[in-house]
Amino acid sequence: MKADNQILTPTLLKMNSSKDNFEPLSPSATTGGGESLTIETAIANLEGTDPGLRFYAAWWLGRFKVNEPRAITLLIQALADELDRTPEGGYPLRRNAARALGKLGSQSAVEALIQSLECSDYYVREAAAESLGMLSDFRAIPALHNLLTTGLTGEELIIQSAQSQPYESILEALGSLGALDSIPQIQLFLKHPTERVQYSAARAMYQLTGDSSYGERLVKALAGNNLQLRRSALADLGAIGYFEAADAITQTLAENSLKLIALKGLLEYEVKELTPPTPTLSDRVIKVMKLMDSLL
Repeated sequence: MKADNQILTPTLLKMNSSKDNFEPLSPSATTGGGESLTIETAIANLEGTDPGLRFYAAWWLGRFKVNEPRAITLLIQALADELDRTPEGGYPLRRNAARALGKLGSQSAVEALIQSLECSDYYVREAAAESLGMLSDFRAIPALHNLLTTGLTGEELIIQSAQSQPYESILEALGSLGALDSIPQIQLFLKHPTERVQYSAARAMYQLTGDSSYGERLVKALAGNNLQLRRSALADLGAIGYFEAADAITQTLAENSLKLIALKGLLEYEVKELTPPTPTLSDRVIKVMKLMDSLL
């Protein structure tokens, strides 16, 4: 990747911080038994009755962003599936369908995903919250806010031995959706006993206020002793595009692949600030690209 003062290419403009960038993106894959899977086969499998094939098809359609009307209709219907259940009462197909619908970007799924926030399965609620944040539809804010407040009593956190709601996903969705009215409640989660929830709250607060102190909280987390928490902070910094974290991201004790993902997130935000139609690279963009080069 050249980091001189050049014209931005379409490839650079399409960069994003998704982990999908490090996996093959061709819609061609095989099932566990080695059978080739196509768009038509995946849709047919999702429409069928085999729980394993339906589960895999839902994942596959989202993974390869198969934005076909029939696929979206079937995925929305799968959010109400009652057949695929775990012994503990979970809904595996619903989980994959909820995740897929966020990746496909269809606004027609918003109402069904909002309803999924009421599902008894924690992981369905988590996937629904993540996808609602990705779909950028303000209709989701009231339901997400209400779900967040189940962890509060007045202005105090309810501390439980097991986390009852997917607070990380809820907080991140509210931040992405610009839920300014939720700021007082989000702030309370900065004191949550779980660090990753704290990070998600800091991430949302930075998105909603632009206050660098919240970005710096995440930068500080990069120096922590726990690798999983460092990975989480890297993802959060990439998601908010906090440029001041660029050097710290590069120096973090974590996999270079994850540091590159975070830096791509920063690069996305910097690219958005450039002036079309033929923008040249700013000093900030060049810096991030050079840091990325150093990790390759």
